[in-house]
Amino acid sequence: MQKVTIQTFKQMKADGQKISMLTAYDYTMAALLDAGGVDSILVGDSAANVMNGWSTTLPITVDQMIYHASAVVRAVQRALVVVDMPFGSYQVSVAEAVKNAVRIMKESGAGAVKIEGGETYREHISAIIDAGIPVVGHLGLTPQSVHKFGGYAIRAKEKDEAQQLKSDAAMLASIGCFALVIEKVPATLAMEVSRSLPIPVIGIGAGNCVDGQVLVGQDMLGMNDSFKPRFVRRFLNLATEITDAVSRYNNEVKAGTFPSADEQY
Repeated sequence: MQKVTIQTFKQMKADGQKISMLTAYDYTMAALLDAGGVDSILVGDSAANVMNGWSTTLPITVDQMIYHASAVVRAVQRALVVVDMPFGSYQVSVAEAVKNAVRIMKESGAGAVKIEGGETYREHISAIIDAGIPVVGHLGLTPQSVHKFGGYAIRAKEKDEAQQLKSDAAMLASIGCFALVIEKVPATLAMEVSRSLPIPVIGIGAGNCVDGQVLVGQDMLGMNDSFKPRFVRRFLNLATEITDAVSRYNNEVKAGTFPSADEQY
């Protein structure tokens, strides 16, 4: 079993191989995703929503991201683990950005960090890369800017914003990001960016003509009945299967049929 590294990403782009990425936030899920063969596991700041019930990603802290990421790293044998830098961990200053990136890498054991934003954070991202930390960029819909955008609508539909996204993508590649996530933008724009860059472009809600795909693991597994954007495909319906299993367990406990004679000492 060969460990996936940033060099693997580069080679997959060169060879035209698609990259698969899913999110995980705990040991058990990460082990299952890794066993399933995904190339990368993203410890997303979406843990704020998925694991902690917040309506945005903004409340999660560096300490919480390290907690989730270290659990994932302990479970993973093959996939490249990438950790989101949460809101407030890099925006304040370049020095603060490097300090928090170093903490995340040192205390979690992850292989890379992911940072939202373009030209505004050029210096911050460059400094993190100069510190020896691999960085994945993130453009398009950047959930940490939800209040600035006024929601989670598709981004870069207009010419000016699309041009800025292309400029930011080229900049991120030029300063040394080894991959780029593009979220919720027109598929034709994502295709154009992917074809123009030497680094892999991983899409979420960005069509099929990019170098890879990422989804929230719980969304892909159908664990959330209330969230179904167009770009999510449910490969299972675990919400129903889990609640049915819990119901059977509950009924058998109350009926006294669990545990059976074979299930006791």
